[in-house]
Parts: sequence; structure tokens; C-alpha cells
Amino acid sequence: MAARERIQPSIDKVIHERARLLILSYLAAGEHRKVPFLELKEKLDLTAGNLSIQLRNLEEAGYLKIEKRIAGRKPATDVVLTPEGMKALNEYLSEMEKLIQSVKEAGDGDRGSKR
Repeated sequence: MAARERIQPSIDKVIHERARLLILSYLAAGEHRKVPFLELKEKLDLTAGNLSIQLRNLEEAGYLKIEKRIAGRKPATDVVLTPEGMKALNEYLSEMEKLIQSVKEAGDGDRGSKR
């Protein structure tokens, strides 16, 4: 049996949290990189409080920008994915792909290729 190599991916812990990964993925995959707070809350099924905390963490990391405005006498908040956020998400996805591939290769080596 071959010795296993140690897997040490460089995973961004800011992005790795489920809600933050969902937020960045939603912003990156959308037609527009600027999304209203209420749309994120509804589409990602997050509470306003949880979403606010996660957005603050992502903003502090420089991955998104929060824009506040008045729309018809009501306050409105938009969330914008920054170029740094897009880059960080792409790097995170690349690291995850490497990790997945190494697990698949290890599995194929242990069991043989019976697909």
C-alpha cells in the first residue's frame, strides 16, 4: 500500500463558512454583481441578522462593498462584489478543486479504477 501524501490546501477561512460562500457565489454567478440586501436575504434563505454579520465579515476582508441609499424615502442597501472578492473566490474554488481531485485520485488508487 502506497504512503498517503499529506493534503494541505490553502483554504480561505473567510470564504469557507457556508453563508459567506453562498453570498459570494450568488454575487459572482449573477448577471449583475450589485444585488439588493433583500434579494440576498430571500434567495439565500438567511435571516437579516445573520446576513448582516456575514456581509460585514466579507466587507472587512475587502471581498464586497456595501452601498446604502434612499429609494422612495426608504433606506436601501446594495451589495457589490469587488474585484478582490472575485479573485479570492476563484482562488478558493481552485483550491477546492485540487482537494477534490486529490481525494478522487487517492480513492482510485486504493480501489482500482472500476468505473
